Order: sequence, then C-alpha cells, then structure tokens
Amino acid sequence: MPDALDASPYDALLLLSFGGPEGPDDVVPFLENVTRGRGIPKERLKEVGQHYFLFGGVSPINDQNRALLDALRKDFADHGLDLPVYWGNRNWAPYLTDTLRELVRDGRRRVLVLATSAYASYSGCRQYRENLADSIAALEAEGLQPPRIDKLRHYFNHPGFVEPMIDGVLKSLADLPEEVRSGAHIAFTTHSIPDSAADTSGPVEGHGEGGAYVRQHLDVARLIAEAVRERTGVDHPWRLVYQSRSGAPHIPWLEPDICDHLEERHAAGVPAVVMAPIGFVSDHMEVLYDLDTEATAKAAELGLPVRRSATVGADPRFAAAVRELALERAAVESGRAVTPCALGTLGASHHLCPVGCCPARAPRPAAAGADSPHA
Repeated sequence: MPDALDASPYDALLLLSFGGPEGPDDVVPFLENVTRGRGIPKERLKEVGQHYFLFGGVSPINDQNRALLDALRKDFADHGLDLPVYWGNRNWAPYLTDTLRELVRDGRRRVLVLATSAYASYSGCRQYRENLADSIAALEAEGLQPPRIDKLRHYFNHPGFVEPMIDGVLKSLADLPEEVRSGAHIAFTTHSIPDSAADTSGPVEGHGEGGAYVRQHLDVARLIAEAVRERTGVDHPWRLVYQSRSGAPHIPWLEPDICDHLEERHAAGVPAVVMAPIGFVSDHMEVLYDLDTEATAKAAELGLPVRRSATVGADPRFAAAVRELALERAAVESGRAVTPCALGTLGASHHLCPVGCCPARAPRPAAAGADSPHA
C-alpha cells in the first residue's frame, strides 16, 4: 500500500459542475433552471433545447463527470490519499444542495471544491461561489450546520491540465492529410462571454481589456503552440477565438466567433484548421454541438479540412493534478511550505478569491472568498 498522504484539515472533495439533462423530458426543466429569473418563455426554451434533442435529450456532461469521479477516486486510492469525493451540480441532479446535505449527514466538516471551470470569470468562478452560498443558506435554514468550504485555485496552467491538451492538438495535426498538415492553423476556442464580464474578470488590479479571462486563455494557447512547435518542428499560426455566444445581440461579447474565423481563414488561403477547445474541461454539449456539429458543418461547406482536438476529460494526468492541488491547498491551510505548480508566465492563481474578483452582476453573497461570511 502507498504511504498515506495528508489532506488535513480537509475531509472531503466536492466536484461541482454545471449539470445537464439525461433524457428528452429533462431538457426544458433543465433550461428553466439555467435561465431562472430571466423571464424566458417556455416556447423559446424549447427552441434552445433543439441542440439537446439532436442528441436524444441527453447532455454528455453527467457521464463525463461520472468518469472524472472514477478517475479521481482511483488516483486518490492509488496514492494513499484518504479523501472521499462527492458530486453536485448547479442546474440538474445531483443538485448541489442535496450533496451538501449528504456531506453534513456523513459528518464532513471541511470540504474542498473542484469546479469544472479552469479560468477566472463570473460564470466560471463567482457564480459557482454564489451557488455554494445559496446552498449553505438553505441548509442553515433547515437547522443544519454546513461544512466550511474552500475552492481549489484556478488550474488553467497546471501541467496536468495543459499536457493532455498538447497531446490532443498533436494527435489532431497528425490526423490531417499530410499535404495540408504543415500549413494548418490552430484555432484555440473558449466560451464567449460579454466584454464587460471579461474586462472585470480576475482580481481588481488585473481588470482591463479582456481581464484575467482573456490573459489566462492566451497564456495556455501560447504554451500549447510552443510545445507543438518544439515537438514537431513546425510553427503553426494560431488565434484565440470564441464560441457558444448567447444573450441579447446588442450587448458586445468576445469575438471572433469560430464559424466566422473559419470563413476568414479559408478566405486567407489556410489549408486546414485544428479546433482546440482549451476553455472546456470535457466534451460536453457546447463542444459536441458548437464545434463537432455547427463549426464542422461550416468547414465542410467551405471545403476546409478541420479536426477537433480532445478536451482533458478524465485523463489520469488531470486526476493527478487535482490530487496535487488538494494537497497544495491543505499545506497552505496547515501552514506548511509548498511550491505551487504552474506553467506559463502568469504563475499560480490565488487560493482565496479577493474582494472585487469577477464581480457579480448584482450584489449577492458568495462562499469561499475573502468577501464571504463563511470564509
């Protein structure tokens, strides 16, 4: 048996994700959860849900989270880390509040949270913290004492997140026809968000055009492009582009869109494109539809060869990264010396979200931050 690793003061890890429908009857209720409070008519939600109905009403995200749970539990057991792993979602079963209630029943008092979003932004970080605060308040209203919750730092530049994406791009390049491979362009994709949300992402001192959200993605894109050049000897041109825009058309969102970018690159004479979804942890619906379906159809219409590289998913290196991040945070909380692991130019992210980091659209309590009543 491996030597036991010490994760104290923590006694559990919570995988916190977005959630998704698991059948046709789930689609509209799921979208009602996602859009609650926005007054969107049910008929409009049925139109939006067509993406899910194309795949039998099933989002792949839940099965991918189950695979990640298995990978985490295996890695922890193989390395002697006694840290039970739980799972809760923001918008579908297993719901976050139910999972926190289970943690209380099991006697867990100090919980680490792994959010399935690697970068700084309101929707990718603070909104999860707001959901945690809501669930904590719900348990307190029931007379329960919730555990203290800390969120793992952003892991966008951890080697265990970056290396699988490098391998994915290399595999996609190798899969292209030889005659177009060396001239292939790499389109690094991530979720578009409103310009205003991007500009205020990350700590206050880093706010500005694009904020931490764009800077972090650009740093990861450079890391991957440089690794590809070192391993192939070819310097592929690249650009960070965006996908999955939603919301009112008059509100500026990050651009260019992937489909517009494919048209522009084709017009410029690029012979092939690799689409690398670096902004997504797994191959969920926004990858499956927006890239594998919509963008791939656009490329076929243009006669442009494309390949889509894999996301990290349940790669064992990512599971190992989560273990390292958990032990790193445990060392920090226990006052033990630790050297954070991070690639690129930005260094390791903060452990505790500071005041003003990725501010809310309207003031709401958020857990696991410097401005949290539960910090």
